[in-house]
Parts: sequence; C-alpha cells; structure tokens
Amino acid sequence: MSQSRMDGTRGDDGHADGDPAGRSQAPASQAPESRPAGTDADRGSADTPVPARSPHPPPRPKPAPDTGPGPAPDSASAPAADPAPDPAPKPAFPSRPRKHRILRLLGALLALLLLPLLTAETALRINYTGDPAPGTRTRHRDALWLGHAWVDGRKTDRDVRELARRLRDTGIRDLYVHSGPLEHDGTLPASAYRKAHWFTDAVHRELPGVRVQAWLGDVLATETPDGLRLERAATRTAILASTRAVLDAGFQGAHFDLEPLHSGDRNYLALLDDLRDLTHARGAVLSVAAHQIDPLPAFHSFWGTTTGHPKWWSQAYFGQVARRVDQIAVMSYDTMQPSQSLYGGYVAQQTSLALEVTPEGTDLLMGLPFYHENRFGHWAHAETVPAAVRGVRLGLSRTDAGRARFGVALYVDFAATEADWRAYRDGWAATPPTAS
Repeated sequence: MSQSRMDGTRGDDGHADGDPAGRSQAPASQAPESRPAGTDADRGSADTPVPARSPHPPPRPKPAPDTGPGPAPDSASAPAADPAPDPAPKPAFPSRPRKHRILRLLGALLALLLLPLLTAETALRINYTGDPAPGTRTRHRDALWLGHAWVDGRKTDRDVRELARRLRDTGIRDLYVHSGPLEHDGTLPASAYRKAHWFTDAVHRELPGVRVQAWLGDVLATETPDGLRLERAATRTAILASTRAVLDAGFQGAHFDLEPLHSGDRNYLALLDDLRDLTHARGAVLSVAAHQIDPLPAFHSFWGTTTGHPKWWSQAYFGQVARRVDQIAVMSYDTMQPSQSLYGGYVAQQTSLALEVTPEGTDLLMGLPFYHENRFGHWAHAETVPAAVRGVRLGLSRTDAGRARFGVALYVDFAATEADWRAYRDGWAATPPTAS
C-alpha cells in the first residue's frame, strides 16, 4: 500500500552542375595548349614541301556542313547536350507487398502478446461465477488498518467509543495502527507514536479481546536510490530495536509493510527470522502485509523486465514468508482490473493461490479495498468491497472451505464509506439466519 495513504491527512552528393560529359571542352577557334602527336591539325610529312606564304592570303572558305565525325563543336556556341537523367529515386516507403508483409508480422506479434492476457482475463471472469459454499464467512480473525491519527494525539476517547461501536459484532480481532514510518536507517522516533499507551488502553477498555499492533513501514531502495536498505545488517539491527520500542509502548504485535519488496529477497527473510524470535519471546504477534502472487507463472519476472517494477511475488516466495510469521495479509487491491467481475475473479484466484502455500498455523487475511481512487492500477468502480468479498468466498470455497485461521483485512479506516462497512457486514461478517 502506498505510504502516502497511511495517515488520512497527509513528466548532391549528386552530380555537380556543368558539362554532362564530366569535363569542359576547348573552343575550336583556339588551339589547345598541347595536343597529342598525330592529330589532324599537325599531320604532315618531312618529305612534303611547304609552299611559300602569299602576301595576300586567300579568303577563308566557309565551313562545310557537318556530315560526319569531326572535331567537337565549340562549347560556347553549340547547344549543350541534354544532361544524363538522374537515377530513379528510391521509394520513401516499402513497396505495397512488403508493407503488407510487415503489417501481417506486426499483427501476429501483437496477437501472441495479447492471447495470454485475453486467456487469463477470460479465466478470471469464469472464476467469478458460481456460488460460495455455505459457512464461508468470518472466522473472527479479521483486521483493520488504521491511520496515524490514532497515536499522534488527534483522536479522543469519543473517537475510540465510536470505533468500538462500529467494530462490535464484526469479525475484527486485530487493529494495525500506523506508527511509523521507519527512518531509512531502520530507526523510529518515539514521537511518531507518542499516544500509543493511551490508545492501546482505550481499545482494551472498549473492545476486550481486540489486539493492537504497530504498523511499521518504509519505502525500500529497490527501485530508487533513496529508501531503506535491507541488505545492510545495521539497518536490520535498527529495525529490531524499533520493534522492541513499540512493544514497550504497549502494542501487542508488530505489523510490517515494506515496499516495493521484490520476490526472492533473502534479506527480508533473514529479518523475519530475527523478528519472529523477538516477538515470540515477548508474547507478541508478528504480521506482514504481502504482495500479490503471480497470476501467471513467473509473471513478476516478465513485469519487472518490461516495467522495472516486479509487482508480484512467486507463490513459492509467498509461502516462505508465510512460514515465518503469525499473520500474513495479502494486499489484494490495486490490481489493474477494469471491472467488478474481473476484479472479483482475480481476488478468488489470489485467495486460492495463497491458501495453497500458507501453513495451517498462520492466519491468512485477504485485503478489502475500503478506499476510492481512480488512477492507473485502481479503478473505484471495479475494485469494490462486494466484489472482493464474493471473490474471497469463492476462492475459500474451492480451495479450503474449512480453513479456521482465515479472514479479511480492511484497508483503510479513514477512507471507508458507510457502503463499504455495510458490504463487509452483509457479505462477510453477518451470520446468515438458519432455516427453521
């Protein structure tokens, strides 16, 4: 979930011009500076006598018409020959048959890319059909994400009483109250949760049996230069110290939401191992918000390669995380699905995939979208609470209808509407009347 939604307040050389033959010609009336031996103008013999020059040279005869080969005409007086035609220009675009072949090839490639997507979307639509099995309703292990206002002094006793009134007779057992975010080095200032003791005491008074967990998160430096770096041992050690501090402040557990967390991150698993030892030694709960599972095999690898953001986890990695915690809540929203039926089918698929690899001893919670935004990745008209609840029930029915440690998690209190609460109550939390 976005860190910005946690507290409720807060883009030529062509031919040169000139003689078409490629050279200039000398005028006929002017002798060239040199002429090769043996030309007609110089032809003669040493044996032939040279007549005496007359003092009155005869008149120059008129030139005879050109009837055959002779000397080249004077370039100054004779018309220039037509220049050689330029070679035919190459077409700016491929020929029509070639263009058609290219278009066919592009169409085939597009079809190859779209076919798996269309097949998957069709499968999701089918996944949304049918009826949920009887009894696929709350197991009283549901959770609610709460904004930062509950621990920074903005809320009052009256607000806690109103919250208690809303939550009574539902299946909500855990509250994840935002108490961070962590600093990039893993530390957490006590001022971030200065009203924690007041809030936990008030909840225990108004809602006995409901646990309050500190929701801690930060942006990871997995896709940007800035952020928390789990590969640093000092950062992980600081996170452990921050967890001890929130438990000392009265919280009954620690709930971690670190994003974007890439599938296969071994440093995260190492952190969870240490956190489990710490929380269990204190009798506290360890829970995490989890990324969605690959809807298609290795889809996170494909998406990461094409977008730089591998949004999903592999199913195997999801199982590795689930085995290390007491609760795992799937952020089954921001799915990019354009309609309620596709979104509901997607949630049903995610529920089944998660059930298949979550141990019986771990609480599995599926997220419900108690917020309304329209942006890339989330359309409010598609990602609705009724569609999510129906999808959860269908996935539970098909995979493990009797699973006891199962529930839903509502995100988030400050953005929820009365319609959201009503859909949760009617579709999931209410026990249907028994037949008489």
